[in-house]
Amino acid sequence: MAKLVSQSRFADPDAAFLALVEARRGLSREQAAALDTRLVLILANHIGDLDVLGEAIALAKASGPAPAL
Repeated sequence: MAKLVSQSRFADPDAAFLALVEARRGLSREQAAALDTRLVLILANHIGDLDVLGEAIALAKASGPAPAL
């Protein structure tokens, strides 16, 4: 069984964060939410492991309240 890796694996974490921010630039709240949903589903499929996905969901829920839209 795979385990969730929660440490950054990006050579340039700031560039990765910027790519996510830039992907949403100019979108309405609804469009940004739709993009986020598609991205989550694509990445969840890439993970392909229900246990790891469950760990990621638990970590995200424990990280605090969702940002206001």
